[in-house]
Amino acid sequence: MKALLWILLVVTVAANVSTSFAFDGGKQVAISVCTGTVAIASAAGLFLMRNKRVKGS
Repeated sequence: MKALLWILLVVTVAANVSTSFAFDGGKQVAISVCTGTVAIASAAGLFLMRNKRVKGS
């Protein structure tokens, strides 16, 4: 599951960056909002699935 979330995060970030070069206007905004939402959701999923480290010596 973590591997899928990492792949999704990398692909959506790359797509979000490339939309500024490929599209203009409303289409660029719509695609950026969609890919940004998916990127934030996958980053949140990865954060919630992280391994907890025990502090100690």
